[in-house]
Amino acid sequence: MPKKFQSLSGMHDVFGYQFDYFERVREVVLKNAKIYGFHGFEMPIAENKEVFTRGVGKHTDIVEKEMYSFKTKGGDDISLRPEGTAPIMRAYIEHGLYTRPQPVKFFYFAPFFRYERPQAGRYRQFWQFGFESIGKGGPVVDAQIIVLVYNILKELGVCDVVVEINNMGDDVCRGEFKKVLKKYLKKNSSFLCEDCKKRKDKNPLRVLDCKKCVKIKEEAPQIVDYLCDSCEEDFKSVLEFLEELKIPYDLNPFLVRGLDYYMGTVYEFFARRKDEESPSFALGGGGRYDGLAELLGDEVRPATGVAMGVERVVELMRENKVILESEKPQVFIAQLGELAKKKALVLFEELKKSGISVSESFGQDSLKSQISRADKMGAFLTIIIGKEEAVEDRMILRDMDSGEQEKIKTSGAVKEIKERIKKSKKK
Repeated sequence: MPKKFQSLSGMHDVFGYQFDYFERVREVVLKNAKIYGFHGFEMPIAENKEVFTRGVGKHTDIVEKEMYSFKTKGGDDISLRPEGTAPIMRAYIEHGLYTRPQPVKFFYFAPFFRYERPQAGRYRQFWQFGFESIGKGGPVVDAQIIVLVYNILKELGVCDVVVEINNMGDDVCRGEFKKVLKKYLKKNSSFLCEDCKKRKDKNPLRVLDCKKCVKIKEEAPQIVDYLCDSCEEDFKSVLEFLEELKIPYDLNPFLVRGLDYYMGTVYEFFARRKDEESPSFALGGGGRYDGLAELLGDEVRPATGVAMGVERVVELMRENKVILESEKPQVFIAQLGELAKKKALVLFEELKKSGISVSESFGQDSLKSQISRADKMGAFLTIIIGKEEAVEDRMILRDMDSGEQEKIKTSGAVKEIKERIKKSKKK
């Protein structure tokens, strides 16, 4: 017996109700992107590995543990994209987008790849939507992207969302903080997990993001106490904008995000679960990354962005019992017999060309099943073409609300159907 194949661990098929929810998320993202002036961006599945080792950081978990990297036949080191910000900045530099009116604003809805332990809401191939604004910065840009995502989540029915927010400072004040943090971690190294013992020298900020080293954070220094006047004022402005916009937020002094390119304001979106005992659900996050362009060989470019997990948003939509509005067909065509199928196929195309919303179930032969399907779909009219009607060049027109039926000629049927639909809308 031939081997039966299954999807790879951590990879998943999107179909049925999940596809419908994906499409709803995509639709709301696209609508809001246009309102806020963001343009669509499609990036390659794979990039030069250095785009991520230099951009994201070679000592981050993404680069050290999670990237799918390999050599091509030509000897190039490439990686499947684990995130979207670095590739978009690469494109911004490569195509000279800094010569255009600034800021350049992009959004994406795409799959990404990370090798990590599959669990609820987390996959090795996962989907994200994101927004990036490059070329001009400031607190108002951070605040607007936060409110954009907040509005999208609200429109999708994801309730009780809160933004956890922090400021990571610039190269100078963050540099001072790292020195203090390293001393503290060295003094308390016996309390660190094995991973953080390696991180404390190479990437000490990541210790603050560790889920295992919770106790050591209780007495750890906080970066907000080391911000320079400029970063402190910038952060204060972002918070004032959020308060003005009535966006709920919590200050989290240990929020650092996991990527080296972040600086200044950083944030994550969390949704509180209906079950009060369940922890808040992380949906995604973002922040400023003014230094990313420089890491990729250009000069410092003001930039900010955010990325959200689509599977996680869909999971919460389902948990919150968000009902998707499906478009009801105006007309359903039911048929019986080969000649009737041919006539029904032609009629289907004629109705479609006339702008009438039409559905069918040509694969079924049972009239009872087809009419039941038309009823479930909420069709206004059902056209029935049986063997007798096909020979007579007629059809039965059934009003699905009243159940009344009458025979009409095939010629002129489209005009008759359009008139009935028009009359129904006036009632």
